[in-house]
Amino acid sequence: MPTLFDPITVGAFELKNRVAMAPLTRMRSDEDGVPKDMNVEYYAQRASAGLVVTEGTFPAVTGRGFWGQAGIETTEQALGWSRVAEGVHDKGGVMFMQIMNAGRVSHPELTGGATPEAPSAVGIDQQTHVPSGKQPIPVPRALEVDELPRIRQEFVSAARRAVDAGIDGVEIHGANGYLLHEFLAPSANHREDEYGGSPENRARFVVEVVRAVVEEIGGDRVGLRISPEHNVQGAIEDDHDDVRATYSALLAGLRDLGLAYLSVLYKDIDGEFVQELRGQFDGVFYLNSGFSEYTELEEAEHIMAADLADGVMVGRELIANPDLVERWRDGLELNTPDPKTFYLGGPKGYVDYPLAAARV
Repeated sequence: MPTLFDPITVGAFELKNRVAMAPLTRMRSDEDGVPKDMNVEYYAQRASAGLVVTEGTFPAVTGRGFWGQAGIETTEQALGWSRVAEGVHDKGGVMFMQIMNAGRVSHPELTGGATPEAPSAVGIDQQTHVPSGKQPIPVPRALEVDELPRIRQEFVSAARRAVDAGIDGVEIHGANGYLLHEFLAPSANHREDEYGGSPENRARFVVEVVRAVVEEIGGDRVGLRISPEHNVQGAIEDDHDDVRATYSALLAGLRDLGLAYLSVLYKDIDGEFVQELRGQFDGVFYLNSGFSEYTELEEAEHIMAADLADGVMVGRELIANPDLVERWRDGLELNTPDPKTFYLGGPKGYVDYPLAAARV
């Protein structure tokens, strides 16, 4: 079996290893969503991962989910990302941008005053940090059918803008209870039109978004992130038969696109369901078990040795260890992530984790 450190072809790209940097919320962009010098340094430091996936990036301010989130809506944001891409490429890395519409997991102080949008007007009992402090998340506004082409086009325009800025490809965020996942989850999607009800209908809009992005930039530059049964942020999927039917419909709708990869966040990495998903997808299959625990070397090596996936998404260990691939490969000691600094803002806990002493 291939190891973590073997090369792999992912879409249009030859990657030097099978460790991918998972999209990680860090809240380090400026108030206009423009990446800055610190973001350039952060991503360039981690370019030895085979694939670097950016933090969730909003395609339009109406889909922004948190303060300090980067965007890809404006020329200024695209120019900022161009500098990030250049920094990663200078270090020999490949970078995809995760495009994320937060859906109902937002607040008018984040969305330019707009009521957060969702498949249905179903709220969640959760708070979020906004400029005025910690506030309850309001009940969202249900999107009308004739508004869905606008949302779809925002993803398409963001993908085009990202690639034109020098980003190698995009990952569509269909996970973690945000907008596209809200369409998939019956707890969040109470629609009675062609986008709600049956598993096929709930998968329909996600299929349409991914297909439209592929038409714009090509399937070999597009990945998709999903998290079935993750049950966070109110996107509860507690009927396993329905989950199987929903995600089967989703993957069936994407089968002919030649997507670069599918990234699956699922707690039971050894279970039959993961392999069921893998068998329904023709591209590269990335896997990790979620963010309740760190993805350690032992789990990553198990995923590869047991042929559970083609590669492994790694999050917090790459926050603390910019040179994680080299440390894992060479058996070097690891830095310990400091959760208190994950969302702190500023350079502390962002760009100041040291490289291994042997590599300084």
